[in-house]
Amino acid sequence: MSTDDGTEMTCPVCQGGMAVHDRLRVPVAQCQTCRGIFLRRSSLADLIETENDWHVSRGPRTQPLPRITPDMTAPPPDVAPAAQSRPARSFVDALFG
Repeated sequence: MSTDDGTEMTCPVCQGGMAVHDRLRVPVAQCQTCRGIFLRRSSLADLIETENDWHVSRGPRTQPLPRITPDMTAPPPDVAPAAQSRPARSFVDALFG
């Protein structure tokens, strides 16, 4: 990642060179030696806002579990398949995972 005056940035941890990757219009600098990830403060705020929006949009699609009663021995058939599938845990997990 280069600074405003055009000079190349070095990793603050290992002094290695930095490579810039554009992740959903957010510049992410990654050290080529130690693989550390570095963001500008404004980029971090953009990622947090996108993550929050992703979780809000995922919420209405979830179904409430039925009330558990003493006579229940197994989950209802329409609940069991949803419990077996694993949706993406978060937007950032999908972005960097």
